[in-house]
Amino acid sequence: MNEPSPAIDKLQPVHAMKWLALQQERAPAGHWDELRGQVTPSPGAQPQSEPSDASPTISGPWQAFIEPLDMPGGLSDLNTRMNNLQRQVRDNGITYNVYAASDQPQRPWSLDLFPLMLGHADWQQIEAGVMQRMQLLERIMADAYGPQQLVLSGQLPAALVQGHPAYLPAMHGVPPVGGRYLSLAAFDLARGPDGCWWLLSQRTQAPSGLGYLLENRQIVSRQFPQAFEAFPVQRLAETYRTLIDGIKARSPAGASAHIALLTPGPYNETYFEHAYLARYLGLSLVQGNDLTVRDEKLYLKTLQGLQPVHGLLKRVDDDWLDPLEMRADSTLGVPGLLQAVRSGNVLVANTPGSGFLESNALLGFMPALARDLLGQELQLPAIPSWWCGEAAALQDVLPRIQSCVIKPTYPYNTDRQSFEPVLGHALSRQEQNEWAGRILRDPDAHTLQSWLPLSHQPTWHTGADGSPCIQSRPLVLRVFAVANAQGHWQVLPGGLARLGTREGIASMQRGGSSADVWVQSPTATEKQPHSQSQSQGTTAPANTSQSQSQSQSQSTQAGQSPEALSPPLTPALAAPSTDSASPHRQRLVTSRAAENLFWMGRYTERTENTLRLVRLSLEILGSENQNLPCLRQFITRMATRHGLVRAGVPAATQAHRVFERSLIAGLWDKELATSVGFNLRAVRLAAASVRERLSPEHWRLLEQAESRFFSPDAQGSTPDTVAVQRLLADTSQMLAALTGAQTDRMSRDDGWRLLSIGRHIERLQFLSNALSEAVQLGLIGEQAGFDAVLDLFDSTISFHAQYQQSRTPQALMDLLVTNADNPRSLGWVAHTLRSRLRRMGQLADGATLPLADLVPQLIELSPEALWPLACSAALPGSTLPLHSALAHGQKAAHDVSDQLCGLFFTHSGEARYSVGA
Repeated sequence: MNEPSPAIDKLQPVHAMKWLALQQERAPAGHWDELRGQVTPSPGAQPQSEPSDASPTISGPWQAFIEPLDMPGGLSDLNTRMNNLQRQVRDNGITYNVYAASDQPQRPWSLDLFPLMLGHADWQQIEAGVMQRMQLLERIMADAYGPQQLVLSGQLPAALVQGHPAYLPAMHGVPPVGGRYLSLAAFDLARGPDGCWWLLSQRTQAPSGLGYLLENRQIVSRQFPQAFEAFPVQRLAETYRTLIDGIKARSPAGASAHIALLTPGPYNETYFEHAYLARYLGLSLVQGNDLTVRDEKLYLKTLQGLQPVHGLLKRVDDDWLDPLEMRADSTLGVPGLLQAVRSGNVLVANTPGSGFLESNALLGFMPALARDLLGQELQLPAIPSWWCGEAAALQDVLPRIQSCVIKPTYPYNTDRQSFEPVLGHALSRQEQNEWAGRILRDPDAHTLQSWLPLSHQPTWHTGADGSPCIQSRPLVLRVFAVANAQGHWQVLPGGLARLGTREGIASMQRGGSSADVWVQSPTATEKQPHSQSQSQGTTAPANTSQSQSQSQSQSTQAGQSPEALSPPLTPALAAPSTDSASPHRQRLVTSRAAENLFWMGRYTERTENTLRLVRLSLEILGSENQNLPCLRQFITRMATRHGLVRAGVPAATQAHRVFERSLIAGLWDKELATSVGFNLRAVRLAAASVRERLSPEHWRLLEQAESRFFSPDAQGSTPDTVAVQRLLADTSQMLAALTGAQTDRMSRDDGWRLLSIGRHIERLQFLSNALSEAVQLGLIGEQAGFDAVLDLFDSTISFHAQYQQSRTPQALMDLLVTNADNPRSLGWVAHTLRSRLRRMGQLADGATLPLADLVPQLIELSPEALWPLACSAALPGSTLPLHSALAHGQKAAHDVSDQLCGLFFTHSGEARYSVGA
């Protein structure tokens, strides 16, 4: 029911007329228009709420939204606001991927400029109805996994419970951990032509949207701060605190419980939301291989050993949770997890086995179940639904297939028939007959629902010529209910609005968009305490069809209003509270996160090194020094060793132009495992797996560097050498900023130390090899070669500042090998690597301490000890103490890397780990 407004029936202000003048289309006939707060009449019909001589009207909430825009430039700058919104989406790295792949760019989240605004009366109907349905779903779950009286008495068909693929017989008779089966559920709603909200579907396994709606709120509220404050809008943060507090309170460890969020991984289409929620809620973001079950208890594999996990907020569907008892091919779950749940040692939200509640067929049985289980009529009506497995329902609805939506009874990824929903009125007569035949052949697998004309929300669009317009799009609202620490239900005062395409498909996977949802706070006179029991006792239609005329009266009897949350002074969201029992808690680093951080550091350094090598090679090949054989031989050896040119390419000493073209072509070569492009992409992939640890700026730098490097303009059919050098210089600058983010914007925990160790291992290997090759080829005796080595070490300015033009081998050794202040010195790198390994000595029974002793102590050597004064710099192949020192450094880097992998990533020494209490 739309919020009544005195302004509806009178002439609207001038600014409202300007607003309506921009709108080029209304909601289709027979659909509710959210902007005008009324159903759009059929052509030629006169709307009941609008006299023939009246000006067009808009709803009360929309008038409150428009009022602050009634100023010079208020409407004309909406394009600017939309551009700011889209830039914020890109800057925050908000993505929603469809069949995400490692070699495809991530798809930006689609968000509209205008919010869906719900008046207080609208929200009363939704809130009371959702809380009532949560009670009902909990009772159905308790019966299905308990006495099963609903099936025995015939109130629910066995095919929709025990016969549903998502029902888990292994959980029958198992009491729920903490006393509740459900901790969270989502409900998809739509407003019908009567102005009331109707339930379309419900999600209980792993409902998505909680993270996206937070980002929507953050971004949209910043575009309209005056309207946000004037509406005013109820806050969201308290409900998120309620969710986590409720899970902790019901978990075996109580308020001190360790809660983790289980994600399928970075290739999941909603992975951004998983990482965002984990960071916002303070949860450990884990994948299935991060966890293990020991003695019927769940543990997290970390650098500190096995740490107990008491609660899981899962974003993995039930049939993937445990390969021992469900899908044997699942790599997303944890072997033995169901047994840990059955033993009461871990709370999983929601309890595995709730998937059968999502069946569309169940909606038709809910009114009778509400009367029997709750003694109440449903306050939130559902779309009339008929399960074709019932002969009477099949006979009744099959002749009306053209006015229904055909939906599958059972989900995908099962042995039961499933399909995409089909609109009956969009089918030809022959197609309707074909579907009727399919239904008759397998009636259990089909459910028919009445087609509901969805309400339409105005959306802001900009034409190709830059001209603005307001278009109308169908709307589906997803709202969330959570269980609090006291065992009561609380509805999040907002939601995720999904906007459909012109074809009416309100699906994010098929080109739909989203919108923020603003729920109006009640007035001061309406603020009354609200409890679960106050949302009961209304009249609702008793039959399956749930007539619209009866449902209109329900929203006026929806119970007392919820206690108002005071509107924020700023649109920003408050962060959830955290436990303060311990003044300092060390952040847990999972083995998977540690491995990805380690390789993120290595690939970042490797990308910088190969970029610098390619830049140096191109400069040499394009300068007056291109004819020096030692330089050509040096860049050939280095490029070949680091995979920057394909095998069989002529050396630079033979055909330097062919070598140059091959070097440029190899920059983007996806088949060369060590190409610059491969390394840059590998940085982003490793970072994606630990995204919850990265700041938005850090992630944005990664995406910008990759997209810039792989842009079509950069990879032209015949890239110009000058343009390539400019691209390499720009990429080097972005990598320098990325290195700064890794150095100064991340907490110095063990995960960061592994990232740093990875960088220093890579730097020690690369620079030791480069210096060894340069000395063996006699580069030090040539001025151009001497300068090339300084350039590759990024130490040209430092050398000139300290030694001016004194190009002696000893000066080079002092700056590049033994110097304790130059971060590009091998001595500094080795010393830092040793200190990082020692700092991690508390892990794995001190196993990193012997690793530190493997690294040479180069800063303790003198330049003359590495390169005696009596040795000539001009003789290639000379035997110097330097060679053994460089070989020692390369071998130490290799050995340290291998042993770290065995200690922390592959857990080959896992038996020595302790199990946390």
